[in-house]
Amino acid sequence: MQLPNPVQTPSLMQKLQWVADPIGYMESAVQQYPDIFTARVVGFGDTLVFVNHPQAIQEILTNDRKKYAALGEDNKVLQPLVGDYSILMLDGDRHRRRRQLVMPSFHGERMRVYGQQICNLTAKVFNQIPTNQPFAARSITQEISLQVILETVFGVYEGERFQKLKQQLSLMADLFRSPFTSSFLFFPLLQKDLGPWSPWGKFVRDREEIDKLLYAEIAERREKPDANRIDILSLLISSRDEAGEPMSDQELRDELITLLLAGYETTATAMAWGLYWTHQHPEVLAKLLQELDNIGNSPDALSIFRLPYLSAVCNETLRVRPVTMLTFPRVVQEPVELLGHRLEPGTVVVGCMYLLHQREDLYPQPKQFKPERFLERQFSPYEFMPFGGGARRCLGEALAVFEMKLVLGTILSRYQLALADDRPEVPRRRGVILAPARGVKMVITGRRARHEPQLSLAST
Repeated sequence: MQLPNPVQTPSLMQKLQWVADPIGYMESAVQQYPDIFTARVVGFGDTLVFVNHPQAIQEILTNDRKKYAALGEDNKVLQPLVGDYSILMLDGDRHRRRRQLVMPSFHGERMRVYGQQICNLTAKVFNQIPTNQPFAARSITQEISLQVILETVFGVYEGERFQKLKQQLSLMADLFRSPFTSSFLFFPLLQKDLGPWSPWGKFVRDREEIDKLLYAEIAERREKPDANRIDILSLLISSRDEAGEPMSDQELRDELITLLLAGYETTATAMAWGLYWTHQHPEVLAKLLQELDNIGNSPDALSIFRLPYLSAVCNETLRVRPVTMLTFPRVVQEPVELLGHRLEPGTVVVGCMYLLHQREDLYPQPKQFKPERFLERQFSPYEFMPFGGGARRCLGEALAVFEMKLVLGTILSRYQLALADDRPEVPRRRGVILAPARGVKMVITGRRARHEPQLSLAST
């Protein structure tokens, strides 16, 4: 079968580079083949067609299932983490029905309630950081993000189970903190339980501890239902599918873990990058602080969320450093032509969000951090897509963006920060995502005195 623009590097070398240095791998390939190329990588089958042309990505993600199908089995790299019943592993009607059950959790009045929780948690965590002592911003945003997840998704606020969940979830997430440990997800031969001191053995035991805590929480909620609770676990327990059937304990467990992974590591990473870029570019920070000052001393969460320049800063952060690199794969169902190349049934294709966001024709000087580009132009969902697209677009997008804006807005309006390391922060693989290699080292230099409101940002 003839595949489009195959990368010529030997297969094993491609696989190793994809795990160790995915940015270098993609940027090298796209220099030879700007819009589409075939890679031999691990995690989504052996051969993968990368596409970064916006119209082609739209065709792949929005076409009817007769041409491109999203198959949960192709997400097998995630199976050890999320289980067999996660929405990520489901296909067709089962995927659609599960999505309908979960979607209402991330919209409407619930988001308003979550807003004040997020602002309060952010202030609580930052108030505990000593002044003029370096800290890793990503560790702090992880702490905030994990507490937001535990409260909004799990509905757990305090007590022994809360503390145990915090500890175990942090341990499991931190296991895949480097390209080396991430390789255990991509190479099944490495997934051997050789005891609690082996990397995979430790992961298995951490996962078992988390499962015990989750199943205990699920059992307790089923025994004592409370219609007034608005956390996502309670809503999922009370939900029913089209046949009137509730989700099983296993389905609830897998969905909770999926929401955790989708909303904890990813959001924490995006917020850390946001702190990095705003302090790398003083002119960006100055504009953002002026905008925050314009909404007064005690703004409500929705006022922060609606700020246009803050939104542009968050969008540019997600563009230049998307946390995830690829859309979920699609499998060609019948012969199709894409960008002048014939694709046969069985070919696996992905949209490459990282390379899409680096296109010079969409984003002039793409390496430059320039939030203004999101104020000057509106990009289509297939030109700017940090959360994927189509039927598999990230379910937690609304909560992630909401949290990112509120956390950054709260931190920057209350604290004076500075980067503690002059070296540029670079992205490095952390499991299936990209995170700042050194964690964004910062210091709090003092509390921020708010300035008198200005009328407009138009002149800046």
